[in-house]
Amino acid sequence: MRSSHASAPLESRGSSTVAEEAAAKKRRRAGIIGTVVGVAAAGVAAGVAVERLVVRRSRLRTDDPMGEEPFGQLPYDTTLTVTTDDDITLHVEIVDPMWPSGQPTLVFVHGFCLDQGTFHFQRKFLDERGEHRMVFYDQPGHGFSTSLSDGEYELPALGDALYDVIKAAVPTGKIVLIGHSMGGMTIMALAEQHPDLFKNRVCGVILIATSGGQLDGSRLFGLSDLISRAAPPVMSVVKGATRLSGGMIDKLRLASTDLAWLLTRRYGFGGEKPPPSLVSYVEKMNSRTSTDTVARYLRTIYSHARYPALRTLEHLPVLLVSGDKDMITPLAHSEEIARLLPHAQYVKIANSGHVVMLECADEVNAAIQGFLEQM
Repeated sequence: MRSSHASAPLESRGSSTVAEEAAAKKRRRAGIIGTVVGVAAAGVAAGVAVERLVVRRSRLRTDDPMGEEPFGQLPYDTTLTVTTDDDITLHVEIVDPMWPSGQPTLVFVHGFCLDQGTFHFQRKFLDERGEHRMVFYDQPGHGFSTSLSDGEYELPALGDALYDVIKAAVPTGKIVLIGHSMGGMTIMALAEQHPDLFKNRVCGVILIATSGGQLDGSRLFGLSDLISRAAPPVMSVVKGATRLSGGMIDKLRLASTDLAWLLTRRYGFGGEKPPPSLVSYVEKMNSRTSTDTVARYLRTIYSHARYPALRTLEHLPVLLVSGDKDMITPLAHSEEIARLLPHAQYVKIANSGHVVMLECADEVNAAIQGFLEQM
């Protein structure tokens, strides 16, 4: 009998002991960064004061087509925890078809400030077809997975965490890896560290709204041009810090829940009127990722550069999917991957943003299904 749960992320269960001196440095650093970003946040809040009224009305729409969608409540057949070398416990959910089909297992890897619920519509669609075993997990510091006790999150460690999930949940058989945003970067890190896996077991890769490198640090915040202008000095602090406080993100989150919802709609979606419940779902995933986790990921994402790792995918079927209005990882990032992997299928979806697999689920599902049928 299947189980289900509400996938609203829990607060991090990890704990750490911090010396007083380190804590003092952390507070000072948070104060500096918080001041810079706080000023920017205040400017944005003032600039969108009128639009916030529209946001409130939008959130109360009675014609929301997804108002009854069971976000975070999809069933699973098995759940397990996987412990990494960093002593992080990863929450894993497995969906098994009733009748084994011999098809490869699909392993889904979500992005930054999200969780496995990112793939809500793909999980629902593919489960109804019943052709593939599927594995979903929350990346370190996200969802139900625990956090690092100290230090920053590094992409090589994320690649190793994915490898640990594969060893535990898919010990044998062929695999298709599906990554969104930072999840795609995690797959690249896995390819860099475990190339033999891609020779022997991985038989396909799907990269959604991701990048091989050269990310614009100002866009990591997913904010407007005003904050983008303030972001370079912030990012210089990020690049030089060994560990960051979440104070700067707190400044933005405390500015206004309406502002957070507005920024999620503006920078996560490409359509003019995405369903309010869908925007709220993404915003909740974002806001429930702890500020400490957000801050400790920033430099890793900002410094991501793994184009050479794409050589490991040259012999594999690859599907690239991106929204043409993605403001976090613009089309140029997918186009560069397509240039380096000329055999890859590239699907560009009109009027869609960074969370394209949620915003345009039917188109993404059709692309995924077509890709799987060709394998």
